[in-house]
Amino acid sequence: MSDCYEYVPHRLLRCRVRDIASGTEGVLMAVINENVSDTGIERWMELAYIRNASGREFTTAATNVEPAPNQPKTVAGR
Repeated sequence: MSDCYEYVPHRLLRCRVRDIASGTEGVLMAVINENVSDTGIERWMELAYIRNASGREFTTAATNVEPAPNQPKTVAGR
């Protein structure tokens, strides 16, 4: 099993987001391409690290991340 990982750019980094799988909100701290396999066969997945209100971080699939409701909309070109 490889222990390599890679940070992935994401448009919502450092923004308030919602994990659609759990409904939990927090700040997106990082998205990392990680080997999530516990067997000899590698399985890579982009994991989002979200810090909730208590300060604890949790992970979810990066595809489960969406902007939190009631976030100000950004204007293109700003």
